[in-house]
Amino acid sequence: MRIRSLRLSFTVMAAAVAATTATTGVASADIDFGSSGSSSGDMVITLVRHAESAGNASGLIDTKVPGPDLTSRGRTQADNLAIQLADKKYDCAFASNMVRTEQTAAPTVAEQDLSLDIQPGFREIEAGDYEGTPEDQALSGYLQAPIKWLSGDLNARIPGSIDGNEFDSRVDQALLDVQRRGCANPVIFSHGGTIMFWSMMNADNADPNKLGTDPVRNGGRVVLEGSPQKGWTIIEWVGHPDLG
Repeated sequence: MRIRSLRLSFTVMAAAVAATTATTGVASADIDFGSSGSSSGDMVITLVRHAESAGNASGLIDTKVPGPDLTSRGRTQADNLAIQLADKKYDCAFASNMVRTEQTAAPTVAEQDLSLDIQPGFREIEAGDYEGTPEDQALSGYLQAPIKWLSGDLNARIPGSIDGNEFDSRVDQALLDVQRRGCANPVIFSHGGTIMFWSMMNADNADPNKLGTDPVRNGGRVVLEGSPQKGWTIIEWVGHPDLG
């Protein structure tokens, strides 16, 4: 695992993220998301955020399993996502154990004639004591500990929930399971917090400004090349997909 010295926030705090990362001194000019930093990566993983859920529409933090269904708009987004991903030729498909990721995955899995494996390790970062609180208060509550993880303090714990060591290990173990199944080009339906924080904690070319300028919205994706053993490089970041 590679922990970068970043101080950044989540989708609902884009403006605050931009202001915060501007003070870190981390240069992003040399980072190229259009090419791979490794010529010997074992896997290409596509991490896809679920489409709009009733939790998103409510404006409240909702991380409990199994969680709410997609909205009607979210179902349309999932259908359009399947069209956008139709030429990717994935060899495996995974989703977290939350309803919204499974529903988002369904059209893509059907389009590409894949089976969907449920992997709980890809679920959202549990909000603990902040469950049900407004998303626009996340910076002063739910995300305080995850922001510390990005600065290297993996012992920081979300009250009533997990710390950075537990979160990172959980996702890493889930990816090891994907690797053991022989998947070289898997699509993984997960959650905004999980995708962005894990990617920023582990990718060797992570750009902190992306969290402020191009956060991963519903149906967005981050594609990484590498392996659990060798590490990861971001090769594509689609924060604002046009899904309707």
